[in-house]
Amino acid sequence: MTLTAAPVPFTCHVPDAAIADLQARLENTRWPDDLSDGDWGYGVPVPYLRDLVSYWRQTFDWRAAEARINALPQFLMNIDDLKTHFLHVRSPHAGATPLLITHGWPGSIVEFLGLIPRLVEPEKFGGRVEDAYHVVAPSLVGYGFSEAAHTPGMSPRKVARRHAALMAALGYDRYIAQGGDWGSIVSTHTALVDAAHCVGLHLNMVVPVPPKDVADPMALVAPEEIMYLAHAENYRTDGFGYFAQQSTKPQTLGYGLTDSPAGWCAWVAEKFYTWTDCTGADGTRDIRNAVSWDDLLTNISLYWFTNTITSASRLYREHALAEKRGDEKITSPTVKTGVAAFPHDIMTSPRKWAEQFFPIVQWDAQPAGGHFAAMENPQALAESLWRFKHSIG
Repeated sequence: MTLTAAPVPFTCHVPDAAIADLQARLENTRWPDDLSDGDWGYGVPVPYLRDLVSYWRQTFDWRAAEARINALPQFLMNIDDLKTHFLHVRSPHAGATPLLITHGWPGSIVEFLGLIPRLVEPEKFGGRVEDAYHVVAPSLVGYGFSEAAHTPGMSPRKVARRHAALMAALGYDRYIAQGGDWGSIVSTHTALVDAAHCVGLHLNMVVPVPPKDVADPMALVAPEEIMYLAHAENYRTDGFGYFAQQSTKPQTLGYGLTDSPAGWCAWVAEKFYTWTDCTGADGTRDIRNAVSWDDLLTNISLYWFTNTITSASRLYREHALAEKRGDEKITSPTVKTGVAAFPHDIMTSPRKWAEQFFPIVQWDAQPAGGHFAAMENPQALAESLWRFKHSIG
């Protein structure tokens, strides 16, 4: 791949005019009627979204969010003539292990803002110096400040090759790949296409696939893992609409979401409501029980200000086309694999099913948490990664 000679330092700064435009659009939202079923069964209730949009317009401070992003070193590098944005945070500890961490949709590098300090200086968060990582966190192609592909074909495996090239350009010839959501798929591809340098794979989402050579796959499922399959089935039957649309006609969907910040906010808020472990002690569900509105809106705003809502969703279409072609089939990796299994994720595999495919050396069954692990519980994910570093030797 063609690379620039060196990464170029980058600072996030959104023009004041763009912030004013967003606030005007939010003020002029045209609201639909509300069925008020009370349980999000038809989607995001109007009262909840009105409150969230009002908070976005009147209370949320993008400049503070921007400063939080800019507190971590960021860079741009051209890879095959596409601008790639990434965080590169080196640990002060000499024995730190390079870690390539990849986000998913509708996430971004914002997911990692609370996780990265725990990885680069673990001793400040209950870990040890020898647990430390150097962290590289790219924005996926067409997400955030990473340039979108200009022609079709930017599939997960092609993204993985770009990430492997980035690690080589940064001088890392031995690293661990980590991810959830698309990050899980891209990281697995990375372990396959760069097995000479990717020495470990850590995932916080593993798709549950019953092993074909087992007479009774359910006999391998532990009682406490039944909820994993229940969540996956509910996702497939009642939460898969976005996936079908983004896998088939993402461009058509993009016109509405790119033009209406309230519509985009609803599209993402629904995912955070249904995909997180957001049930409070009193039994009621609210996004804020898992992720603060400020963190949620930082992530939503990043997509909005970079105008990458449509380009990000195209990854679903590229993945679908690659599967139809049959040229990106994921085979069993050879690198040692660790899993942090969060019980309320949209998809979590039973351990023995996963062990039929991945060479698992560490399995952390978490007591709580959902799909956005790095945002919901960065400490638990960090501790899993601390242990994994030592599991692979």
